[in-house]
Amino acid sequence: MSTCIGAAAAGARAVTATSSAGLAFMYEVLYVAASSRLPITLACVNRTLTGPININNDHSDSMGARDSGWIQIYAENNQEAYDNYLQAMRISETPDVRLPIMICQDGFITSHAVENILLEEDDAVKKFVGEYNPEHALIGRDHPLAVGPYDTCPYCMEHKVQQAEAMKNAKRAVLEVAADFEKTFGRKYGFFEEYKMEDAEIALVLIGSTAGTAKVCIDQLRAQGIKAGLIKIRVFRPFPAEEIASALSHVKVVAVMDKSEGYSSAGGPLFAEVAGACFDLETHPKMIDVVYGLAGRDVTVQDIEKVYRHLLKILETGITGPRYIHMGQRSSQKEVF
Repeated sequence: MSTCIGAAAAGARAVTATSSAGLAFMYEVLYVAASSRLPITLACVNRTLTGPININNDHSDSMGARDSGWIQIYAENNQEAYDNYLQAMRISETPDVRLPIMICQDGFITSHAVENILLEEDDAVKKFVGEYNPEHALIGRDHPLAVGPYDTCPYCMEHKVQQAEAMKNAKRAVLEVAADFEKTFGRKYGFFEEYKMEDAEIALVLIGSTAGTAKVCIDQLRAQGIKAGLIKIRVFRPFPAEEIASALSHVKVVAVMDKSEGYSSAGGPLFAEVAGACFDLETHPKMIDVVYGLAGRDVTVQDIEKVYRHLLKILETGITGPRYIHMGQRSSQKEVF
């Protein structure tokens, strides 16, 4: 990451890749990259953070860096991961954004999967991504430039506010680049995907490859007349709070599924964001958090159905019960579902 910072500061495009403890090892420098407003691209193949020592999938690595000032975009499958990479530099290099970007996909589940994807021609990709000509750089510019200086208290807060405003600007950039991507390559993306949400009474909100499992379950439940739906988060930073709240405003019961433990005693990081987004809704859904899949624990269609059945029970009884639930762990106690 330090090498990428040097390269980006010099005016080059810089890309690196990591996961798990490798990402945690560079946490300090992640903040340096973001505060220096360097549009670095990082490929994060999500794997759990040690300890205990484990190398399997969950989202604890990137969620640990969620407030470091990086844009974060997640993928359900390999096509989406590939497409996210094609859009990444355009988003992060937008002049009023200029923030580093983290493209995330589930370790092993997608990173080691054999899957057919559509690859675009190199010339078309180069034209879409375009040339990078930063206004400021250490090399090839006439004016002096300092990168990563000591920022004293009379100035530092102003710079942090500028970062916060840049992250707000990134929402517009994400949609603008996605619109051009759809026009160029024909595949459509936004902040999140809504699946069977038009008339959904119960819904899940989750990130990553579990969305594919949930879609299979939804199709089965819909065949039984159960109005189940799904919101698959693609863009976690900047978090699309207003859009999420609007999409959930008509739903009666929601389970947010976190593939990362928050250790907050109140749920995981995605739950905190979604619950906060819905706080001001005039009528908002009953909401629970389900922490699942930690350190590579499998989740099946049957597991997802258990969650939906639990939501149906809440819908029928009006009793939410425990709001912070773990699913799939071995225990002598009966699982809530």
